[in-house]
Amino acid sequence: MTGISRKSFLQAVGLTAGLGAMTQIMGTMDAQAAPPLFQAPTLNGAGGEGRKVLILGAGIAGMMAAYEMSKAGYEVEVLEATERSGGRIITLRDGDRVEETGSTQTVRMDRGLYFNPGPWRIPYHHTGLLHYVREFGIPLEVFPMINQNALIHRQSGIRVSQGAARADLQGRIAEVLAQAAASGRLDAELSAEDREKILVAMREWGVLDTRNRYVRGPATSAFRGWDEDPGARLNAGVPSAPLTRDQVLDARLWQSLATEQMYTFQSTMWQPVGGMDMIAKAFEKHTKQFIRHGAKVISLSQDDNQVTAVWEDANGNRKQSTGDVSIVTIPLPVLKNIDLSISPELERVIPQVPYDTVTKVGIQYKRRFWEQDEHIYGGVSYTDQAMGQMSYPADRMFSAGKGVVLGAYTFGDYGKKLGDMTPEQRLQEILAQNDKIHPQAAKEFDGGVSLSWHNIPWVGGGYSLWNDERRKSIYPTISARHNRVMLAGEHTSYLPGWMEGSVRSAQTAIEEFDRMFAAQR
Repeated sequence: MTGISRKSFLQAVGLTAGLGAMTQIMGTMDAQAAPPLFQAPTLNGAGGEGRKVLILGAGIAGMMAAYEMSKAGYEVEVLEATERSGGRIITLRDGDRVEETGSTQTVRMDRGLYFNPGPWRIPYHHTGLLHYVREFGIPLEVFPMINQNALIHRQSGIRVSQGAARADLQGRIAEVLAQAAASGRLDAELSAEDREKILVAMREWGVLDTRNRYVRGPATSAFRGWDEDPGARLNAGVPSAPLTRDQVLDARLWQSLATEQMYTFQSTMWQPVGGMDMIAKAFEKHTKQFIRHGAKVISLSQDDNQVTAVWEDANGNRKQSTGDVSIVTIPLPVLKNIDLSISPELERVIPQVPYDTVTKVGIQYKRRFWEQDEHIYGGVSYTDQAMGQMSYPADRMFSAGKGVVLGAYTFGDYGKKLGDMTPEQRLQEILAQNDKIHPQAAKEFDGGVSLSWHNIPWVGGGYSLWNDERRKSIYPTISARHNRVMLAGEHTSYLPGWMEGSVRSAQTAIEEFDRMFAAQR
């Protein structure tokens, strides 16, 4: 890289550029949105008057609604098309089957190991979900999303720890600013006092020497790590060599480092002990008496008095259920294929909400080489390969056995490309990319499993995709109550793709219907 101006350099490595690199993630996941502190639903008690709530879907939104409304005295019935509860909250273990359109996989993993192909982490500020974690007594453990010793990999040949990358980025920014301040070449006018303060700040923040240079030595290695750590007696250690300014800029390291600055991913994050489906199992424990599995909804209609769902059982027999109101948590790609007689406006917009093409790949390795060889304990490594990122297991650290890595979490065009492959082809594709980050991968490969959410018939995609225009034109209709029917789920929240979005949307639905019934007294 040559000919970069001082202004261009600062623009390239500033926060604006870093956060701009995350536009797709933030737009997809609405990561800027921070939910208010959760308050448990307070219902008015109209449930004791013989009111019935018909809930479609036994994901977390459906089960949360069933739990709270049954506590308030409402009669509840939940229709679930599959034979399991939890929706996209899935944990795969040895012997499980993954059935996609056109393929079936049988999971082969060592005992005690698992893979979460859906939700895999819980932010500390998702207080709605954490309310039920406390209420149900679900054990959690720390999910180390940010690990300074996890890697940033570039196909150009750079492979550096995140801690070293951040130190180098700060050092090179500080180097330019300090040298510009010292020579009076900053764009803005500075007083002598301000110039001196900037110099002091940049020298300390960027670990610069007395000549305002970011250079190899014990000072920089104390931040970015050592080639050989200091030891006993006369072993002073071997300092590591920082990346050059051109390497920092050409590799766009800030794009990978921006994640830890985003509110959504800041520490502390959590995961349930034993797998994410412990969340679903806890909800099901409190609602299983209301759930009718194997009930595939064919149609939903309403009139002035009730709602009616026609559904098929496992043998293809058609039956129907009725209720005073209905909370519909079925994902929109599936709902659009159900015969609806609810609201022309709602029926028009349901097909207009796209879902992302998400594919996740879990790979079992014969040994935990990321821990044993490279001292990486949890966290996420980033790469400019198509796979994007890989995450290391937060459980069973220091164990001598095998481990399951999230080998890839992909979405968009590449998520679809992987989804179009056979499961065997996906594994080989991702293993080859894992091997470029960790040269041990191919040798230690011990099988794996993948799941493409857009190939799962009862979902049709990973999560809803919203942009400013759809939020303005479609979202108000999706979110509204349509007489006796309301939708709920991550797609009716500003937290799409998160369990918290489902919890929050279910809360608003049950409170709205409770108010409606109270007003009818």
